[in-house]
Order: sequence, then C-alpha cells, then structure tokens
Amino acid sequence: MNKSFDAILFDLNGTIIDDMAYHAKAWHELLVQDLNVAITIERVWLEMYGKNSELFARVLGPDALTEEEMHHWSIEKEKRYQAVYKDIIAPIEGFQSFMDLLQAKNYKIALGTAAIPFNVDFSLDALGIRSCFDAIVHADDVVLSKPNPEVFLKCASAVSVVPEKCVVFEDSPKGVEAARNAGMQAVALTTMHPEKDFAYLDNILFFIQDYRDERLGIFK
Repeated sequence: MNKSFDAILFDLNGTIIDDMAYHAKAWHELLVQDLNVAITIERVWLEMYGKNSELFARVLGPDALTEEEMHHWSIEKEKRYQAVYKDIIAPIEGFQSFMDLLQAKNYKIALGTAAIPFNVDFSLDALGIRSCFDAIVHADDVVLSKPNPEVFLKCASAVSVVPEKCVVFEDSPKGVEAARNAGMQAVALTTMHPEKDFAYLDNILFFIQDYRDERLGIFK
C-alpha cells in the first residue's frame, strides 16, 4: 500500500461512469421542452456543475422556482437521463479492477458527488458497486457545492482519514479545485475536460483517460 495516501475519494459522473453527454441531453430537453427556456446545448454543458438546484438558479434565476418545483423538475430530468442510460450504463474502463486493487490494499474508499440520491442510487445499484464504498456523501449532505471543499472534507471525516492522506479522482476543474481547497491531491480524468482546462490547478498528480493507466500502480 502506498503510504502517501490512506483514502481514495471518487466523484461519480464523469469519473466512475462516462455519462455526461446523457446528462447534457436530458437537461437540454427538460429546459427547452418543459420549461420553455431558449438555451443551446453548448450553454447547458457550461452550466452542468454543482447541484441541480444551483443549475436551475443559474439558468432560470434564483427565485424562478419554488423548492417543490425544483425537486419535481430535478427528478424529471433524472428520469429522462436514466431512461436512456439504464441499458448501457457501465463503469469507465478498468474501474472495477482498480477498485479491487484498492480494496485488497485496504484503502478507505469514499464517494463525494453533487448528484442527488435518486441518481446516486441508480448508478451504484446498476453497477453493483455500492458495497465498495466505506462512505457516500451526496448533494443532500452538503450546503455548498464544488469548488467548495465541503463534500471531500465530509468524505475524509466519514472514513476517519486526515485530508492530506486523501487523494481525489475527479473529471472537472471545479472538482479538482474542491480537492485543492480541502488540502488534497487529485488524479484528473479527461472524460469531459481537456488537460488545458485544469491549467490553473497545482494539486494534480497526473491525468488519465481511464483506469487502465499504468501510473495507477503507485497505489499498489
């Protein structure tokens, strides 16, 4: 076991599953067809970060929807996403083998995501990996979204590992920034963003396209 780290923290969407294009399509359909928003798919991609409620506030305005309406439309968006993705959901290449390695080496493993429980449950149960995680922190568990470090600090606390002994796997600059703000190093996946989008961050160990990368051998 690599003594530099005692815990591995994972984001979910774009990090364990490469599904962001399906989220973008579901958001675009919901906003245009159901909420009559004039928005391009390109703009949707730019707004896809943080909690669902935060996206609604950015796109529609902070007071456009009640809490009840936001919850309703959030679930509707996830239903659209799940209907399309449920038959093809799969982990990113090499993920299960890497997870097996981490468990064999007795790392603490946690999930830190801005996804709502409805989607976390869908993904973990469809993949059959819920039992792999010692702790799960999702949108309902935090007040502030990434790049605020709250989600990863709560993960570290839940597995009783100090932040500097945690490494975060993330696919977004804001997620890697959240890791930096938590005092953690990160491995960045280029599933959604090219390396240049992370240029302002100094806590990245290296970039990977998937979990077959030989550099992950540092965790052996």
